[in-house]
Amino acid sequence: MCLLLYAVISVAAACVFLYALLPLLSRHRGMLALLWHDRICAYTRDWLTGCTQPQRMLTYVLENAVAGDPQGTVDAIDTFCKTAEWAMNVGDEKGLILDRVVLETNPRTALELGTYCGYSTVRIARLLRPGARLFTVEFNADTAKAAEKIIAHAGVGDRVQLLVGSSWDLIPELRERFGVEKLDFVFLDHWKESYTRDTKLLEDCGLLREGSVLLADNVTCPGAPDYLDYVRHHSRYRSEYYPSHLEYTQAEDGLEKSVYIG
Repeated sequence: MCLLLYAVISVAAACVFLYALLPLLSRHRGMLALLWHDRICAYTRDWLTGCTQPQRMLTYVLENAVAGDPQGTVDAIDTFCKTAEWAMNVGDEKGLILDRVVLETNPRTALELGTYCGYSTVRIARLLRPGARLFTVEFNADTAKAAEKIIAHAGVGDRVQLLVGSSWDLIPELRERFGVEKLDFVFLDHWKESYTRDTKLLEDCGLLREGSVLLADNVTCPGAPDYLDYVRHHSRYRSEYYPSHLEYTQAEDGLEKSVYIG
């Protein structure tokens, strides 16, 4: 009985220790940050609340951002991620890099791979010129429902077309179904192991023109080594790395900007 009690106390103490230590370590260590925030905390909250992070984020945005104000929506999500719960969107720090690249590119037709809750979608759409279009692809249908409502609340729905499904299936349909001839800007922020595959698919489908800009998030954490090797060593691209930090932490991360030369 004493041994059993000792074991229970030891396990409980270890759990308390990890619960206190992991957040401190995760501030500067990227993979620990992902483990803590994106797995342990997110799954725990889902279980405790009975709803998903996209649903919780949507509720927060509807309660705290003025309808029709895209910057207010971006700010509300940043506040949610800093004070309530971490989320794996591009974030405020890397978001400034995204803003700069979008403004420099001034795209007429843009593609985002990985909508998630619509944070970067709103961030990109608010900077688009009149008449420009942003296609954003989200694999998870339930997540897409929350994202669609956030995008509409931000007032940028007229510039955004949300496509639900696999990027592998939807990229080849962009020209025939949606009238896309060429893409001026592509933001890659979905499954990191799909970056290279989908970039090659964009090439094969003839959707990139000379000067098309690809911007890839999280190339350091969790990392996209195959993609970096491809765009940095292929004669079709001229690439530049923008060092930064993993969203809402001080862990090292960055974005890779690649210009398609053809």
